Amino acid sequence: MTAPRSWAVEHLAEAPSAFHARGLPDPVERAVWVCEPDRPGLVLGSAQRQAVVDAAACRRAGLEVVRRRSGGGAVLVVPGDLLWLDVLLPASDPLWERDVSRAFLWLGDVWSRALADLGVVAEVHRGGLVRSPWSELVCFAGLGAGELTVRAADGAPAKVVGLSQRRTRAGARFQCAALLRWDPAALIALLDPGSLPGPESSVRPALDGVAAGLALDGRDLLAAVLRHLPE
Repeated sequence: MTAPRSWAVEHLAEAPSAFHARGLPDPVERAVWVCEPDRPGLVLGSAQRQAVVDAAACRRAGLEVVRRRSGGGAVLVVPGDLLWLDVLLPASDPLWERDVSRAFLWLGDVWSRALADLGVVAEVHRGGLVRSPWSELVCFAGLGAGELTVRAADGAPAKVVGLSQRRTRAGARFQCAALLRWDPAALIALLDPGSLPGPESSVRPALDGVAAGLALDGRDLLAAVLRHLPE
């Protein structure tokens, strides 16, 4: 798994909480941090209330509940179900974009080319934020700039790669999650029923089609992403 020499690649086998707790170095240099979670976790967005979580269900499942410092909804992290990597970019880099939304687009193109290598046709979303009744609760139920979708059997877009970012004066940390498997029922079972925008029986079918698992080998996808990082 080789990246251009300008990118440092670090593999980190640790808990989701430890990975999210990592601070941006100063100075920031081009790097890819590959998270290989050693346990499952439920990751909340920075603005989500703790009350959305069914704490008892998480305890029964042996899940830690983690809050990330970037926005969006909840993500269920299960080892093997997603490819999780963070891309660090200094503010002095030619790829840097001051506009927060446009800043994602170069990275979305990298993911698109990587997926194409593996036979997956994916579209980079280049518009504004697309919300749904579930997007404040579930990360993969919304769509932002740079994120990727594939066409489902009915022709509707299904999200496969989610992106978020943290920025400082020194640079940015782009957090990327590519779904290898999508199981919305497992995620909904960990949320407080009172936080759902409707009966659970209607939420699960609604979430089935908003995202899709890529059914790829995570190692192959990682190698393809690294290959397509700009020089």
